[in-house]
Amino acid sequence: MTIAVIGSNMVDLISYIDRMPNKGETIEAPDFSLGFGGKGANQAVAAAKLGADVLMMTKVGDDIFGPSTIKNLASFGIDTSLCSIVENSSSGVAPIFVDPNSQNSILIIKGANKELKPCDIDAASDKLKQCKLIILQLEISLETVYHAIEFGRKHGIEVLLNPAPADPSLSLEKIASCTFFTPNESELFTLTNMPVDTDEQVIEACTKLINAGIKNVLVTMGSRGSMLVNQDGHHKIDSIKVNAVDTSGAGDAYIGSFANYYIKEKNILEAMKKASAFAALSVTQRGTQKSYPSKEQLDSFISTL
Repeated sequence: MTIAVIGSNMVDLISYIDRMPNKGETIEAPDFSLGFGGKGANQAVAAAKLGADVLMMTKVGDDIFGPSTIKNLASFGIDTSLCSIVENSSSGVAPIFVDPNSQNSILIIKGANKELKPCDIDAASDKLKQCKLIILQLEISLETVYHAIEFGRKHGIEVLLNPAPADPSLSLEKIASCTFFTPNESELFTLTNMPVDTDEQVIEACTKLINAGIKNVLVTMGSRGSMLVNQDGHHKIDSIKVNAVDTSGAGDAYIGSFANYYIKEKNILEAMKKASAFAALSVTQRGTQKSYPSKEQLDSFISTL
């Protein structure tokens, strides 16, 4: 295995709305879509669609969504041997509301994702030690995230932590050994309590994290592009302009594709450029995982830029 994703899965319940209802109001929404999502699963699928060898560790409920979630992951060639069903638990679900400007608002109900424990990592030690990169998010318990980071440090495995959804209680000391820390702008603001409205402010906020010991901070900024900050300085990759239809899962698309290209080529800036193209192409289609392009589609898109 090349990449291990230790994290979440969700079933996305996507409502396309004209506006959010007011308190006590019922309004009609124009359209609805149901699909597989969750930050961990999305990132695993993005990497797998580009040809990465991916192992997924996650927990699902014993409801109608659980077995189909595991089957969906397997359909992309992902190793699901560390995906398990939790009895008497619901699967994770994410109601998503997409407005006419293609911007989304998301609620998450973690369900069985909360049952992914440090002991699960220890039990899978032999298999996880074969991986070159561990990807983590914050839709599972912090205790499990910290344990996975320590596992990576102990065994010389690089770790990418996507601090989403942002948790102000996240211990910078316990995540300092991560190779990559990948917040978006709002998560960077929550974690540093510093403004992020301009590129200069983003760099300053990232520098606070670098000074706390984190090696590379990679911020995704939507239409503003992405920014890498480390001890050597900063580098910005501009976004690629497309007609966005649905931005759901775009950050996960970026991270999964970045991980794939980073592990294969070990060139951070080139991986960022390709991840920007992958994420841009994903927002031209509705949905999360089902909007992610194949390697052939991505290569064709990049050739036109």
